[in-house]
Amino acid sequence: MRKFMLILAAACLVLAGTGGAALAKKTIKFGHVAPPFHGQSKGVDAFAAYVKEKTGGEIEIKTFPFGQLGSERSMAEQVQAGTLEMATITTAVMSNYVPQMAVVDLPFVFPSRKVAYATLDDMDLQKKLFSYLPAKGFVGVGFTENEFRDINSKKGLVLKPADLKGIKIRVMNSPVFMDTFRQLGASPVGIPFPELYNALQQGVIDAQENPLLTSILIKATEVAKYVTDTNHILTECVIIVNPDFWAGLSAKQKAVFQQAAKVAITTNRKANEQLHQKLPKTGISVAEYCKKNGVTVAELTPAQRQAFVKAVQPVWAKYKKIVGPELYDFFMNTVKKHNK
Repeated sequence: MRKFMLILAAACLVLAGTGGAALAKKTIKFGHVAPPFHGQSKGVDAFAAYVKEKTGGEIEIKTFPFGQLGSERSMAEQVQAGTLEMATITTAVMSNYVPQMAVVDLPFVFPSRKVAYATLDDMDLQKKLFSYLPAKGFVGVGFTENEFRDINSKKGLVLKPADLKGIKIRVMNSPVFMDTFRQLGASPVGIPFPELYNALQQGVIDAQENPLLTSILIKATEVAKYVTDTNHILTECVIIVNPDFWAGLSAKQKAVFQQAAKVAITTNRKANEQLHQKLPKTGISVAEYCKKNGVTVAELTPAQRQAFVKAVQPVWAKYKKIVGPELYDFFMNTVKKHNK
């Protein structure tokens, strides 16, 4: 009898161990607003695949694109509340919760795409930026991105700040965006994204600012035939994680998540580049599409760009106070370091 009881006890321990392993497996949600074909969506999916592989299936991430879990504001608040484990949210929206994030949205701060990527990939900068998140209920593990933003107008090309004077332009509903275009002499309005096309078509606005790729995909270029590649702001998104969920991960799992973020941004950027070469459905490049559809596209010369940089200096000065001189100087020095 005693032997039987020992065998039974051992069996229970084995079963308990097996049950514990099963319970250790986590299935979590990761939300964002990009459509499934977009580079950001591809990056999020790559993040999920990497985590599943490297944790041996211990953590499975289900991705929810196209705002299925709500708007960016809603998802940020869900992450804070713990009802959503992860999301990737634009710095413009995040700055409503963590004002320091606005430093990434300073207009005309990145002289080139190469410098922007090197700056944002700088781990010292990421550590500094993400240090402001926990106090507001977030943990930052990396970035995804939409694209550099351009100006799409019905009135003509915007080649100098004066060309924006009096122009009614739809911008992202974020203080730094509003301040930027007011400083440039425009009349910015925060029309919701789904209403953008109709607002352009009906003449409620004269222009809108979005990545050229986005403007084509939402058919804005059908009614506004002029695009200036101003690259005024890079729409960067922070991958945020709920702090309680993060605290429940092992050190090894946390390292996997941080590496997955690097996989995500690399995949994201590559996919965006490919979209420029081959648009969904049409299969032609962005350049070919514009030529075929009578969309005039112009790039700013270095001198023209410098005129915009000079014009937005009051915006930089304002946000130096908002984000704090220490972070502002750290960010600017990082940009300068990678611009050598």
